[in-house]
Amino acid sequence: MTSDSGTSRKVTIEFDDKITRWFMIASIGWSVVAMLVGALIAFQLNFWQMNGKFLEWITFGLFQSEGVEYLTFGRLRPLHTNAAIFAFVGNMMFCGVYYSTQRLCKTRMFSDMLSKIHFWGWQLIIVFAAVTLPAGLTRGKEYAELIWPINIMVAVIWLVFGANFFLTLKIRREKSLYVALWFYIATIITVTMLYVVNHLQIPTSLTHSYPVFAGVQDALVQWWYGHNAVAFFLTTPILGIMYYFLPKACGRPVYSYRLSIVHFWSLVFIYIWAGPHHLLNTALPKWLQVLGMFFSLMLWAPSWGGMLNGLLTLRGAWDKLRTDPVIKFFVASITFYGMSTFEGPLLSIRSVSALAHYTDWIVGHVHSGTLGWNGFMAAAMFYWMAPKLWGKPLWSKSLANMHFWIGLVGILLYVASLWFAGIIQGLMLNETDPTGTRLVNEFVQTVDKIQLLMLTRAIGGTLYLIGFVLLVVNIWKTAKSGSPVNETREVFEEIDSDKDKMTWKAAFQNDPIALTFWGLFFGILWFFLPPGASHMALLCTLGFSAYAVYRFKQNSEGWSKWYDQLSENYLPFSVLVLIAAALGGIIQIVPTITVNRAVNIEDRLQSVYTPLELAGRDVYISEGCYNCHSQMIRTLVPDVLRYGDYSRLGESIYDHPFQWGSKRTGPDLAREGGMRGDSWHYLHMLDPRSINQQSRMPNYPWLFTKKTDFKSLPGKIAVQQRLGVPFPIMTPEEIEQHAREQALEIAQGLVDEEVKIVPEKGVDEPGSPAEARDHLAGKQIIALIAYLQKLGSYEDVVPKDADPIEPRIFKPGIPDKLRMNEDSEEEVTDSEEGATTPVAQNP
Repeated sequence: MTSDSGTSRKVTIEFDDKITRWFMIASIGWSVVAMLVGALIAFQLNFWQMNGKFLEWITFGLFQSEGVEYLTFGRLRPLHTNAAIFAFVGNMMFCGVYYSTQRLCKTRMFSDMLSKIHFWGWQLIIVFAAVTLPAGLTRGKEYAELIWPINIMVAVIWLVFGANFFLTLKIRREKSLYVALWFYIATIITVTMLYVVNHLQIPTSLTHSYPVFAGVQDALVQWWYGHNAVAFFLTTPILGIMYYFLPKACGRPVYSYRLSIVHFWSLVFIYIWAGPHHLLNTALPKWLQVLGMFFSLMLWAPSWGGMLNGLLTLRGAWDKLRTDPVIKFFVASITFYGMSTFEGPLLSIRSVSALAHYTDWIVGHVHSGTLGWNGFMAAAMFYWMAPKLWGKPLWSKSLANMHFWIGLVGILLYVASLWFAGIIQGLMLNETDPTGTRLVNEFVQTVDKIQLLMLTRAIGGTLYLIGFVLLVVNIWKTAKSGSPVNETREVFEEIDSDKDKMTWKAAFQNDPIALTFWGLFFGILWFFLPPGASHMALLCTLGFSAYAVYRFKQNSEGWSKWYDQLSENYLPFSVLVLIAAALGGIIQIVPTITVNRAVNIEDRLQSVYTPLELAGRDVYISEGCYNCHSQMIRTLVPDVLRYGDYSRLGESIYDHPFQWGSKRTGPDLAREGGMRGDSWHYLHMLDPRSINQQSRMPNYPWLFTKKTDFKSLPGKIAVQQRLGVPFPIMTPEEIEQHAREQALEIAQGLVDEEVKIVPEKGVDEPGSPAEARDHLAGKQIIALIAYLQKLGSYEDVVPKDADPIEPRIFKPGIPDKLRMNEDSEEEVTDSEEGATTPVAQNP
């Protein structure tokens, strides 16, 4: 309905709040699922029986099992993280974006149909993830585990969401883009870029693929994506929600518009560079580590600027904190944001990372952000929105207050216990004797030491879950007492508005853009150029910075007018966001494309896997072993003393995907090959308690009955060859024969040691040794053993300027006649295991 009055006309709008309700209900439902799985895996780290053995107890013995493959920590941990990020926070984000965008643009969403496709498509993706991840169908990359068909679905549905959002901006009736919309724009653009690049892959089947990146390049791309998934999926959209809903809840305007401008642009530009801080003290080139640390430390300023802008918005409304649960949740959420964004840069300092990385301190840091920042912001938004979406007051403020205090106690127990656990574990693992040449503690001793703290963590997580169950009850009762309401609002629309009419020349040809460009240009040169030239670049950077300040003071009104015009034109604004976000990724990733090539390796070059070893590696990834074990020995004395010589860049150059890991619930496996006999690995996977009674690792009985997929190996190797892995030319028949012969060799050795044979269900145990060997050879456990025994295998590379000599190859634990590269090696007997293993012929 419209009515004209001169230069404007009155328009009556009915907002599409139905889609908001849908996403709200979905977020609340999935939050309980995500937290329930999280509580389960937290208890699994205390009690190995929780990996499926507990089903015997709750069924009173009717269900007999040593473990359930779909319920192990390695398979459920990706389900928990994906459910928390994409199902809980993702649906919450969409809920807030749809509600606020319509009101900030003074128009209904561009297309109700696109909104519905977005909703149902996203829920379908979550359901597919909930089915495939416990089934072991994974890409093996943190926060990017979903298989390629689901990746395509995510990309399509995300583009549907983006199209609906940007088309809504195009038809908006509000001339200027409010600050919340800036953060939504940054989210949509940057997540698209991150997701596409990190999910580039070549399928080998409907459920399996290999990423195009490998080794150090894959590690860099993964944490460029992984860190910025936190930045642009869990931070920027939630900041947009904060900037819209917090002023609404407290009845106060945002404290500082200028601070919000600085907060937004500095966050978008700086955040994208910080990913390498996840890879400090590793084989990542030193310049990338320094770059990541430098920009991570810079994040302190914009992050705390945003936190202060949020808290100071409450000026004059702090009295509401005593009685209003919504304000309680908002304040706690913003405070946790400040804590997390202080702790993150702190953890990015190399010396701090040496202590904290691979420990539970990192897990505590992540959850203080996800549960404290995202979770409490979600609760605040839901409690504020529910009365407006169903037309009735919140059913129980006292229940909401109870939720707040239970949740707060839970998250504090969770985070504090993991802080202590991580620091204790890091100190114990790094402790040496007075000579500094021997370690004091075994890995399992550190696990025992933090057992009570890990149990406290699980209890804290359970309390947080109980709080959200109270939210479910409260929202359900509120909805039941009312009925769905779509808000109707009368607004005035300018007939001849000059929004979105800024020329590209006006947007980009001006002092702010030019001076920023040259300042960044010389700043980047300062970092990369050698001494002398870098000093000149630094002087130029400082000169342009000083000149920019001078020009701003001279023409501050012109600069302000330019930005006001920019914020009224969504296309130039979005292009600037894309440039600011893409710059860091391009500068970091492109150089590693040339570095991560075999011809450029000057130290050690990874030995190519045999077909059976490749099959075993896929089993390792499928079981989620990377969630507990790293394959990266850092350049730190305690790491070298515990696990062997530090890992080189070339030792993972053919790993698609890389397996450096981010958490050590168990020891590092980078040089596991040849350290123990095949029978040790066999018994360890069958029953870890038979090797170490203190182990909390689950049993893997299904690996002894499930068959290795030999038929898929030719297709997988063909893809690896396309990606540059130098597999020798073999026919499909030769590949399968090669794999079966190596499997028979390993199986024969196990039979000779009289290991326990696990028969398939309904099949008699093999009678003769030959039958036992043939039975074992086709099982996944044999392929996994082959892979584990290959870890740490490399070839010494002769420096380009050295005299040509015969390359020396270190290949642990693999029968000589089945090697991909033939080489004679001296053998010694491992007296503990009674097996022969080749001597490492290092320089």
